[in-house]
Amino acid sequence: MGKIWIVGIGPGNQEMMTKKAIDTLKNSDVIIGYTGYIALLGDDFSNIEKIATGMRGEVERCRMCFEKALENKNVSLICSGDAGVYGMASLIFELSSEYSEVEIEVVPGVSASLSGAAILGAPINHDFVTISLSDLLTPWEVIEKRLRMASAGDFVITLYNPSSHKRKDYLERACEILLENLSGDTACGYVKNIGRNGEAAWVGTLLELKDEKVDMFTTCFIGNSQTFIKDGKLITPRGYKI
Repeated sequence: MGKIWIVGIGPGNQEMMTKKAIDTLKNSDVIIGYTGYIALLGDDFSNIEKIATGMRGEVERCRMCFEKALENKNVSLICSGDAGVYGMASLIFELSSEYSEVEIEVVPGVSASLSGAAILGAPINHDFVTISLSDLLTPWEVIEKRLRMASAGDFVITLYNPSSHKRKDYLERACEILLENLSGDTACGYVKNIGRNGEAAWVGTLLELKDEKVDMFTTCFIGNSQTFIKDGKLITPRGYKI
């Protein structure tokens, strides 16, 4: 009987993968993933069979992993960032009751909250939350509630999936909601294409962020009441006496 590893590959290049992720992929018979994530691997692991499926083919992709495992193959299902942060880990476990004989293991990766924060400085050095602005699987009304509660609690907030072709104004709408509880001068930042070609970082205020144009490959960081910008870096103090 084969095994399924659910592997977080970070931004997609080996430099930012964990050693365990690299070793797991090397020991796989098959690597399965979304077309874009398979492409990120480039020529790496070229001796291993790769199977790509398109956007919104998540259930099909996960079932394919179980089917390959039943063929006595060791399978790596790859996810960008961390497989347990808006990734496929939960779906695999939801389906696992239908394939109880297949062993499953999650291999953690570097999420965009962590890799993006490192580029910006130290924005999540205190309590923070992550919220996805994609309403494909979560109703916008729920997203609005979470934005209000997180900002009312003075958390640093990282926003995933802040915009797309069909959701061009979602970051603007989110910022307007956050401004109900936060000052327009709240320090913010974002990083596009983290660890990939075209990487770019920006820092500014919440009012300025509202008018920024971003895409689905951008991760945004909204500071708490103590976050500040110093020498182009976004910093949230932990509270040490200095």
